[in-house]
Order: sequence, then structure tokens, then C-alpha cells
Amino acid sequence: MLRLMSAAAAALLLVSAGSIASAQEAYVVSYAEANPANVGMARAALRQYRNASRKEDGNVRVEILQNIFRPQQFAVLEAWKDDKARETHAAAASAKALHEHLSSVLTAPYDERPHGGLAVSQFKGAAGSVYAVTHVDFVGAKKDDGIAALKTLAAASVKDRGNIRYDVLQQTSRPNHLTLVEVWHGVQALEGHEAAAHTKTFRNDALPMTGALYDQRLYRLVN
Repeated sequence: MLRLMSAAAAALLLVSAGSIASAQEAYVVSYAEANPANVGMARAALRQYRNASRKEDGNVRVEILQNIFRPQQFAVLEAWKDDKARETHAAAASAKALHEHLSSVLTAPYDERPHGGLAVSQFKGAAGSVYAVTHVDFVGAKKDDGIAALKTLAAASVKDRGNIRYDVLQQTSRPNHLTLVEVWHGVQALEGHEAAAHTKTFRNDALPMTGALYDQRLYRLVN
């Protein structure tokens, strides 16, 4: 019981010690896959979108990531002051321009997923670090147990050697779907984390609770 209480307290500390200015802060995780012949065009459009979005009222940050092993795949991480700022941005010229520029270069529709923050560590990110973005889908009846397990994992993982950031985000439209955003000093640090006891415990416990594969993808930050 004491161990469970300590884990819960650590998870709460992770949220309160983070960089969130308000509990209403809104997040968006988006995915784009370009035709391999048009990777440069997609990257340029995403950079333009990032630079324009950062100037809008209510923007906290925008990060563009490119898959290490499949460079035609991109992820976009956004944080906004609140849902109103996110919704205003969705109708802004920068968002419309992005969809127009990407319409002819992607192999599938641009996939935007609004989220809320469940456990968000202090914001850090750096060129050269490794980003691991993972989609976790819990069976509906196991959602709460799965979320508790993820918070416990996050509280332990921020202490792992080489960790820069470890965030747990929850999709607003499907609360049993979660996104993990991990930032590590390098692949070796990530591999050390994956061999840690708390990571193995989480994956063993989570397996019967998940409704889909544990979908982890590795990225680098696009400058």
C-alpha cells in the first residue's frame, strides 16, 4: 500500500512540477506521411506552419518531428494556452495553408488529434535528442487502470538516466487513447529505460489492458 501511495504521489508531483501554466492547456499531436519523392516539400510546409503558428496568440510551442527510420513520416506536437486558443488556431490562415500545401504530397490525410495533459514534465527539447512518440489504446473497461499505470511509469521514467522529458497526453474525443511523448539524450538512453524494471512492469501489466499494439515511433526534431 505504501508503495502505491508513493507512486501516486510521485505522479501528482510530476504534473505539478511541470511547465503547464494552466490546467486548461490544450495539446495536439498530428501525423503526416509524405510521398517519398515529396519529403522535402512536406518538411518545408511543416516548417512554415510551425513558424507561423508560434506567432499566434495562445501558442505555447510547436515542434516538428521526422521519423528516424522512415523519413517520410512526420509528427507535429503543439501546445496551446487553452481549448479556445487551439480552436481559433484551427481556423487560422496558418492551418489552412498547411492543409493546402500538404494536399498533393501526402499519401494519407493529415491526422490531427487534440489531447489534454495527464502528466506533463518540464518542457525540454533539443536538436539531436531522440523523441519516442507512442500511441497506447486501452480497452474501455480498463481505461482507468491503464491511465494509473501510465502515470506511475511517467513518475519513474523522468528519473531515468538520459531522460529529458516524459509526457502522458489523453485524446479528448477518445479518452481511452493515450499518447506518450518521451525525449531522450540518445538511443542508448532510451534503450536503458526500456530495460528498466518499471518499464518492464508497465508493459507486462498493460498488455491485457490494451486494445491495439503498443505503437512506438522514433523521431528527431526538425530545426
